Amino acid sequence: MKAAVVGAGSWGTALALLLHGRGIRTVLWSHDPEVPDDIRTTGGNPFLPGVPIPRGLEVTASLADAVEGAGLVVSVSPSQFVGKVMAEASPLLHAEALLVSASKGIELTTLRRMDQVLASVLPAGLMDRFCVLSGPSFAAEVARGVPTAVVVASTSREARLEAQHLFSTERFRVYTSPDVIGVELGGAVKNVIALAAGVVAGLGFGHNTQAALMTRGLAEITRLGRAMGAEAETFSGLAGMGDLVLTCTGDLSRNRTVGVRLGQGEPLKVILQDMRAVAEGVRTTPGVRALALRHGVEMPIVHQVNELLEGRTTPEAAVRSLMIRDPKPERWA
Repeated sequence: MKAAVVGAGSWGTALALLLHGRGIRTVLWSHDPEVPDDIRTTGGNPFLPGVPIPRGLEVTASLADAVEGAGLVVSVSPSQFVGKVMAEASPLLHAEALLVSASKGIELTTLRRMDQVLASVLPAGLMDRFCVLSGPSFAAEVARGVPTAVVVASTSREARLEAQHLFSTERFRVYTSPDVIGVELGGAVKNVIALAAGVVAGLGFGHNTQAALMTRGLAEITRLGRAMGAEAETFSGLAGMGDLVLTCTGDLSRNRTVGVRLGQGEPLKVILQDMRAVAEGVRTTPGVRALALRHGVEMPIVHQVNELLEGRTTPEAAVRSLMIRDPKPERWA
């Protein structure tokens, strides 16, 4: 089998390394032609510093060279570019390829999940074998072989079992789920909550605040998910609570890092200019806020993060606003 990994950021590179290590011929595609050149010259990817790239892992800036003849296609471009990239790839894809989405986000212009974005640009036959892979998985740790557990979701039992087999190693354990909507939303919305977690850390607040934020953030994700047709149980699993805990607490989290710097008073524009990699939560936040309004779901943390990113509140005022809301019972549904 040939596998094509479409997107050579840190996560795409880590997944390409994993598949290559499984003995699968793997081609990693980058939209930036300098990245393949860097990898060939230095043996490393600047998006994943300190991790050696073996010569047997093919790298290219030609989308056709990457995806033509591939039996497994992994879509892992930044969420706002998935539609454009995969529309270009569409006529080149094998009709029976297994398609796995590993991008986490909401398309801002349409409020679509990645499965919906891909369904709009790919043939229906390909979407019959569509899967989404998500869960608590920092790219750098996966690339180093740190034991990791994720979940792969598909409405097709055959497709999710095939993906489970292809990605499973002794250090990368893959569970399965039929709940595509829940796994997609868990992976996208946790980035917004991670921004908030970083803000409270940047403000110097302690473990009490972090625990409250993550718990109530999970309640918000679950409410939105149920309103959109997801299974509530999904958000207690790897794509929900697991990924949320990792992204809100781990020092490798780009979204948490942005939040920390916001909490310390830095302007968002300056923070983003310093970052080469994408912090998906910044672009996902207004989309999640719009989805909450569309479905009539109360998401006060998401609202305050959106207000902060838009410059309409301060970190201190956002926290105060959350703490002085009207008293309520603890409800998840």
